[in-house]
Amino acid sequence: MKAIGLMQYGDKSVLQEIEMQTPLVGDNDVLIEVYAAGVNPVDWKIREGLLQDVISYDFPLVLGWDVAGVVAAIGPNVTVCKVGDEVYSRPDIERNGTYAEYVAVDEKYVAKKPRNLSFEEAASIPLVGLTSWQSLVKFANVQKGNKVLIHAGSGGIGTFAIQLAKSFGAHVATTTSTKNMQFVKDLGADTVVDYKTEDFSLLLHNYNIVFDVLGGDVLKDSYKVLAPNGKLASIYGPKGMKIPQTEISREKNIESDHIFTEPNGYELSLITELIESGKIKPVVTHVLPLHVEGVKKAHHISESERALGKIVLKKHW
Repeated sequence: MKAIGLMQYGDKSVLQEIEMQTPLVGDNDVLIEVYAAGVNPVDWKIREGLLQDVISYDFPLVLGWDVAGVVAAIGPNVTVCKVGDEVYSRPDIERNGTYAEYVAVDEKYVAKKPRNLSFEEAASIPLVGLTSWQSLVKFANVQKGNKVLIHAGSGGIGTFAIQLAKSFGAHVATTTSTKNMQFVKDLGADTVVDYKTEDFSLLLHNYNIVFDVLGGDVLKDSYKVLAPNGKLASIYGPKGMKIPQTEISREKNIESDHIFTEPNGYELSLITELIESGKIKPVVTHVLPLHVEGVKKAHHISESERALGKIVLKKHW
């Protein structure tokens, strides 16, 4: 099969088309023909070798943590998926990624594609959807009436997280740049802070939950806006990292955790229900062909860190 991958870490120039063996289908596996693959910042960070201490890979390395496609084959122990089913997934990162013709995924990580979405829209969901779910629902237990601050509301995670929190009945505040304020309001944000001209830690008070995707001073200052017994979820940093406590966090008895997103087909199926009910809509701003130049352009856009919503690669073999 064809795939877009790399033989060494580096800049966009290391991306190349690679001929690889079609993945073997294990007893519990679903072989998915890739119709679309999502692009995430983690892809180019892995490509550049920035996460070598976190995730160990061998070469050739195929990137991609999001897939939507059609089931091409199943293992003997597979009980739910059938050949021809339209599915999506955030696969196990220990196996090669989704910038390829096919990807083999354990059935427990697979869910039926939302019926009201295209493959490109569906491929934008798994990683950001599960990251948001595991942060806001599984860890923070978001409830109706909670006040929730979501940082970087116009990005891939932020656009999903705003809608997810709103679907649970929360009051949502978010941070974004001046030009994107109306964009995040249209997604459902109740309070919008322009990070270029305003300090969220001075404007927001007594929030139940903060969802941080930026780290650094933003993470540290987020404790200031939390109410006593509030919760802070952050995705910034390596797996297993403990978020350092501060004097404020100890005084307020803040519960904090670093979230490293795990693949989960059941949680993805719950997200499917929210999407099919119209409570969450994907935000895809760029669809590019799944070939070398398309991937290079996608990474260029993602590396700018100014992309709205999600970037998706469309089957082009």
